[in-house]
Amino acid sequence: MSATPSSTTPSTATGAAAPRLTVIGTGYLGATHAICMAVLGFEVVGVDVDPRKVERLAAGEVPFFEPGLPEMLHKALDSGRLSFTTDFARAAEFGDVHFVCVGTPQQRGSDAADLTYVRSAVTELARHLHRKALVVGKSTVPVGTAAELTRLVQEVAPAGAEVELAWNPEFLREGFAVEDTTNPDRLVFGVSSAWAEQQLRAAFAPVVEAHDTPVLVVDLPTAELVKVAANSFLATKISYINAMAEVCERTGADVTALAQALSHDSRIGGRFLKPGLGFGGGCLPKDIRAFKHRAEELGVGQAVAFLGEVDAINKRRRERTVDLVREVAGGDLRGVRVAAWGAAFKPDSDDIRDAPALDVAVLLQQAGADVTVYDPEAMDNARRSYPQLSYAASAVDAARDADVVVLLTEWRQFRAVDPEVLGAAVAHRRVVDGRHALDRDAWRAAGWDYRALGRP
Repeated sequence: MSATPSSTTPSTATGAAAPRLTVIGTGYLGATHAICMAVLGFEVVGVDVDPRKVERLAAGEVPFFEPGLPEMLHKALDSGRLSFTTDFARAAEFGDVHFVCVGTPQQRGSDAADLTYVRSAVTELARHLHRKALVVGKSTVPVGTAAELTRLVQEVAPAGAEVELAWNPEFLREGFAVEDTTNPDRLVFGVSSAWAEQQLRAAFAPVVEAHDTPVLVVDLPTAELVKVAANSFLATKISYINAMAEVCERTGADVTALAQALSHDSRIGGRFLKPGLGFGGGCLPKDIRAFKHRAEELGVGQAVAFLGEVDAINKRRRERTVDLVREVAGGDLRGVRVAAWGAAFKPDSDDIRDAPALDVAVLLQQAGADVTVYDPEAMDNARRSYPQLSYAASAVDAARDADVVVLLTEWRQFRAVDPEVLGAAVAHRRVVDGRHALDRDAWRAAGWDYRALGRP
């Protein structure tokens, strides 16, 4: 069945009815986009090939952790404007604008992006497009993909050239996805016609009107490059300050004070200039690798060759964290009880893809340590992927009788732990702050041997 029309459905600037939307793929990006667009007043159908995922969303259950999204899902379902299906034919008949939000993971055995899911989703949708429609890619893809998909869509779709393709890259931050969808800092429309731009403007009219959001209208290749260029810049900034941490460790300087001094330079700023364990997750690592790989395919690999070192610096921080725990423990990790605080790649998320925290936990265990992990939200995911590790029910339980506590994900509840109270639970008051999140002076005042990457 179709989503029920609502009297609150938005209109375009010309007064015409707003387009009906479908969202192909209901993972993190797709589910968030579908839910938020329905709350904004659009009729939306979410499409996925996984019946279980569709059933859970239709029942009001968000299958991942994202603050504020469960409440938004219930609001969207209650409005009657949001429904979910596995039927591509239904979606094609229903929608005017089709957002493609499937994953583009790293290929097995290669740095290249795997476009299998994108091609499959677009092909299956196109088979059922019998009228003029706009297919909009939101997935992060190598530049040139939009041109390939345009040919694919128009060859497969019964409507042929009446179906156009556009690109609208996403810039979601896990933990802030609702805000980033409903109040983005910019919207990028990669289009090849005035009609496509008009359709996208109609699909985002409530967002633009509510917040005066900047809209950048560009060609398709530029739109494809925006996300990977942004992620590459952010990754470079993170790895830069971590490279400075390596220098600080050798010289006795303090990387935290260095970062603070740099942040006062208006040309540099302080955002993403935080030293520590480095970046992870499902975007930055695989995006910079895929970008470098694509540049090499295009014959301009030298232009982004530095991304290889950005990636290498990031990986070294994980090994260096293990080294620091070893140093604190006296030079040998065999039999050392380690409390690993954190499993998710960042706080306010249950995402463990390429999570530095779990990499460190595994490396510590492989070196002979007895590792116990605790994370406020990512425990189930961690247990499924890393059953060889031990897990605790709380931060204090993980630290009970520990020889070293190592903070790996900067959850607020870890920062709020009273070091004096925790001191009564551990075997030795030794802490390695992998995220520069704890109050060094407070922990040292409570008798802890406090260590952090890049700090004397």
